[in-house]
Amino acid sequence: MTDSAKNLVSVSIIGGSGYTGAELMRLIAKHPHFRLVQVVANRNAGKKVEDIFPHLRHLNLPDFITFEEMNFDGIELIFCALPHATSQEIIIKIPDGMKIIDLSADFRLESIEEYERWYGQKHIAHSLQEKAVYGLTEIYQKKIKKGSLIACTGCNSAATLYPILPLLKEGVITNDNLTINLGAGVSGAGRDAKQNIIHAEVSEGVKPYNVGKHRHIAELEQEFKKASNKKIDITFIPHLLPQNRGVIVSIPLSFPASLVHKTLEIFYEDSPFIIILPIEEVPATQHVRGSNFCHIGVVSDHNKNRSVVISVLDNLIKGSAGQAIQNANIMFDFDETSGLLESPIFP
Repeated sequence: MTDSAKNLVSVSIIGGSGYTGAELMRLIAKHPHFRLVQVVANRNAGKKVEDIFPHLRHLNLPDFITFEEMNFDGIELIFCALPHATSQEIIIKIPDGMKIIDLSADFRLESIEEYERWYGQKHIAHSLQEKAVYGLTEIYQKKIKKGSLIACTGCNSAATLYPILPLLKEGVITNDNLTINLGAGVSGAGRDAKQNIIHAEVSEGVKPYNVGKHRHIAELEQEFKKASNKKIDITFIPHLLPQNRGVIVSIPLSFPASLVHKTLEIFYEDSPFIIILPIEEVPATQHVRGSNFCHIGVVSDHNKNRSVVISVLDNLIKGSAGQAIQNANIMFDFDETSGLLESPIFP
């Protein structure tokens, strides 16, 4: 091991064979301060990464191993990219003292009862939940810096919370109900084969899904209440888009565009990844694809006392793997942009 390698933070990934696992490997392999030493993928243990992800062949990544084969000696940071329920079952087996960033839903909700209601199963890691920090980076940076278990947000939640939380915190939004229209690419549903997300089912059409019962409603209600000190009623209408990546959220507001825009500009003036577009400019998912940026636009309604706020992000980067690495940068006191300043891919 070279002297420079000795100074790098040793990192493991648990759940390396999904979309977010692939993005974590791709980003960490080029990170100036992290060294990837283990990648767990039980179903593909013993295989080389390039057998599953040929596009990562050039990165000389470690072969997949099982969780039982993990060696925790010298590991300073673990990214857990497993599905909900599976994640908590694994994390409770990790030795105490490890810094963990979880990309599942298992530790996002502060209320165990709310988790069990929305996800339909028991939460088995109550003590870990008590110390988990909600990982919406730009909002909870101070808590993330001191945390040992970071629960990264859902991608749909992040795209919604970024434009709305500042308006609640600053008292711009005073009403107690919001209508949230959201469109999400199919990669948000994960890599496992599902009939509703195969090409023939998705292409050449757009359809709503989980209207009124999407699990991310629980996250939104939790964070809206913390920001406003009251319950905000949510009408959440997600749509499945015929594209691989990207989330777009549009929310009508009963406030003038100038007020909304100025509030967001001031709130995010020191946040390198949250870009508040010039007023009246409409964001698009293709302008953030493959990047850790979130673009937010504010557009006037024909009624000048109303406006629409629109946000876009890449669900696999700013909504998942990139957010996780940004949180890790903060935990280890690195510049939060380290390893994350790749420009969006276009077209």
